[in-house]
Amino acid sequence: QVQLVESGGGLVQAGGSLRLSCAASGRTFSTYTMGWFRQAPGKEREFVACITWNGVNTYYADSVKGRFTISRDNAKNTLYLQMNSLKPEDTAVYYCARGPEYYSNSAYSPVHYDYWGQGTQVTVSS
Repeated sequence: QVQLVESGGGLVQAGGSLRLSCAASGRTFSTYTMGWFRQAPGKEREFVACITWNGVNTYYADSVKGRFTISRDNAKNTLYLQMNSLKPEDTAVYYCARGPEYYSNSAYSPVHYDYWGQGTQVTVSS
C-alpha cells in the first residue's frame, strides 16, 4: 500500500512563496514518475507539474512555468513543489500523485496516476 502525505500549504499574499512537500511510504518511490495537481472550487483537477523517476525530466503546465519548480529526493522518499510569485489564481487544493514506473515522458492526465494524497490547501490573497 502506498501512502502520500502533502504538507506546506497555507495562506500567502500575492507575490509570495510556498514550498509543498509530499512524503511517500510503502512501495518503491524512486522508480515512479511523481506529479502535482490542483483543484480550485468548482473546477476540474488540473495538472501542475511532474518529474520522472530519476529526476532528469520535468514538465510544467503553462500557467506555472517559470514560477514553480518540482523536485524530488529519492533517498528521503519526498517530492517537492517550490512555488514562487504566487497569484490569486493559484489558490486551490494541491495534490501529489504517483505516476507510471520507469516512464520518461510527460504524464499530464490524472488517469496516469494511481495513488493520491489527501491534498493541502494553498490560498493566495490579492
